[in-house]
Amino acid sequence: MSRAIAVIGGTGPAGMGLALRWVRAGETVIIGSRDAPRAEQTAEGIRKRVGANAQVSGMENSAACAASDLLVLTVPFEGQAALLKQLKPAIRPGSVLIDATVPLAASIGGRASRTIGVWQGSAAQQTAEFVPKGVSVAAAFQNVSADVLNGDEDVDCDVVVCSDDPNATQVAMDLAAKIRRVRAIDGGKLENARIVEQITALLIGLNIRHKGHGGIRITGLPDAAYKTAPASR
Repeated sequence: MSRAIAVIGGTGPAGMGLALRWVRAGETVIIGSRDAPRAEQTAEGIRKRVGANAQVSGMENSAACAASDLLVLTVPFEGQAALLKQLKPAIRPGSVLIDATVPLAASIGGRASRTIGVWQGSAAQQTAEFVPKGVSVAAAFQNVSADVLNGDEDVDCDVVVCSDDPNATQVAMDLAAKIRRVRAIDGGKLENARIVEQITALLIGLNIRHKGHGGIRITGLPDAAYKTAPASR
């Protein structure tokens, strides 16, 4: 994948972890943040961990959107709609936006181990309503532990990708497969994202109860259903 990956909200745990994994895989990553110096500070932290060859930079969110047509949204749900409204003029036509947002009750002062209802059906479907016409949205990465992503061990988790656009599905699956031991699976239409988002709340509850960092594995499908990096096979 030759184009840069702009991680919007990339200074948070999930965004930082995904950025770290993709930089380790040799991808070019732009960390987006409301605060450009904070974005560059996060990028510098990744460079120190990965090494001198790390292709990572930090920018304010709007600049990050303008610099790439491949966006990954990793912000808390309560700020999702307002941020997308703000960024709409900066999002390039024809972009693919991959949404990792989960509408957790904790975002509005409730319990993290449950989701809240979203009028559109899911956080990803809400995103699809706010992006400019012609921008494709996929939902992915909701079930991957941020703690694991920010560590050094391989990620033992499948990533279910949901989208109404086959190209966006493929782009998101390719990105997921860049992360060692992750398997990407086509989860069907974007409306299925609501189910995947709810699994995150279940995982949070399990991880609190059992003091772990659990993910999900989907078993029993034909080998062709799983996309993995060649080195992971």
